Amino acid sequence: MIRVLLTGGGSGGHIYPLLAVTEEFESISDVNVQLSYVGPSGQFDAILREKNIAVYSIASSKLRRYFSVANFIDIPKLFWSFFQSLFWIYKIMPDVVFSKGGPGAFPVVLAARFYFIPVIIQDSDAIPGLTNRLCGHFATRIAVSFPETVKYFSRSKAAVVGNPIRKEIIEGAFRKEQAREYFKLNPSKPTILVLGGSQGAAQINSFIFDNLKTLIEDNVQLIHQVGPGNKREADDIVRSLQREVGEQLNSSYCSFELLDVLQYKNAFSAADIILSRSGSTIFEIAFFGKASILVPLESAANDHQRANAYSYAKSGAAIVLEKENFTPHIVLSKIKELLSHEDILRTMEVAAKNFSKPNAAKEIAEEIIMFGLKK
Repeated sequence: MIRVLLTGGGSGGHIYPLLAVTEEFESISDVNVQLSYVGPSGQFDAILREKNIAVYSIASSKLRRYFSVANFIDIPKLFWSFFQSLFWIYKIMPDVVFSKGGPGAFPVVLAARFYFIPVIIQDSDAIPGLTNRLCGHFATRIAVSFPETVKYFSRSKAAVVGNPIRKEIIEGAFRKEQAREYFKLNPSKPTILVLGGSQGAAQINSFIFDNLKTLIEDNVQLIHQVGPGNKREADDIVRSLQREVGEQLNSSYCSFELLDVLQYKNAFSAADIILSRSGSTIFEIAFFGKASILVPLESAANDHQRANAYSYAKSGAAIVLEKENFTPHIVLSKIKELLSHEDILRTMEVAAKNFSKPNAAKEIAEEIIMFGLKK
């Protein structure tokens, strides 16, 4: 029996990579893994429990490198969460801790090192967050997703392994033509998947709504994840364009508030081009081998989305359009250029596949087991 304790910030970007790694434990024979999670309570607690992961809550506190009134509240909470972590870790006494970083992970990592428990951390961004930078001093091993990230940590600890992706995302998708039929789209027409993250993206959504008629008339069809609260606007746009575009609109555009797992992986399979923010979605784009146009979120912490986008684009797999260049003329011309030059599109697809590291979750799981057995 190996006891593995998980920790992370509590968002989907933290929890799903943790789950992707835990799935790999099942394929490692002769090892029985007992899983626990210590971190701030959140919306994903129920999902963790469904996966037979015991959940223990601590106070949520955020580390900031700038002045904020919230620091006067969060600094005392940080000390309290550290003592909570000490208690839970003493109760669980794991053999190894795996941290995804984010608010709430630092006190858990610090408490683990107090008990001399090995810690493995993983970072998804080209520029790591403050929590992982601090945790890196206490970590035994550090898994990073971009080559540029290594310089922020001890080179003897860090390795570029990629970002873990859940099996339910990467297994069982349809082929391109079947995936388009799944969405009731034309199997032979060029298709764009538009993603703005789980919260949508006003900038990307506005571009699609303002230029939907032009895109449809250019013989392009779209699968659009609009984000929570934006579906009604998308439906209103479709109704307002119905008279001008006709039935072609219904057969060329489909919108979703959020894509479920089956829709998500088939949307990737159906697409020729993906228009997206540049968070952890980059690694799913790469896995599916798709050309992409990335629009970094300016307000992202440490400007990490911009760094992610340019690091990925260096491989030749993507085009980066920052806010000042995200104009209808430029975006539409880039889309037209890619769709009219199949050689460019195929080169980007190959570059995306070459960037992909599909064994990231397995490699991290094996490292965790190795340290757990040593303990």
